[in-house]
Amino acid sequence: MHDVGAATAYYRDRLGMRLLFEAGGMAFFDCGGIRLMLGPPSSEEHDHPGSIVYFEVADIEAAHWELEARGVEFMRAPGRVAEVDGTELWLAFFRDPWENVLALMSEVPAG
Repeated sequence: MHDVGAATAYYRDRLGMRLLFEAGGMAFFDCGGIRLMLGPPSSEEHDHPGSIVYFEVADIEAAHWELEARGVEFMRAPGRVAEVDGTELWLAFFRDPWENVLALMSEVPAG
């Protein structure tokens, strides 16, 4: 991300993540016990969208609605993608303004 300030505002204000601190041109967030770092690419070779980050939520429909109300545009609304051992996996995908793919994830009892 070339504009870490704009990315910090998006992840904090739109996605509701807790900003821990900013240092050395990077921003660090707490994502339910996992630390997320946003920063500029370390080289031209690394200047592209990266891995998908999945955020586990208890109620995917409510989380989807809340993020849409904050202006997040989803590529795919919440939907069941698999059932394993009596548990359904639900996912909803969206992109941040820098084309990184993010997803909401929820596992619920089947049925």
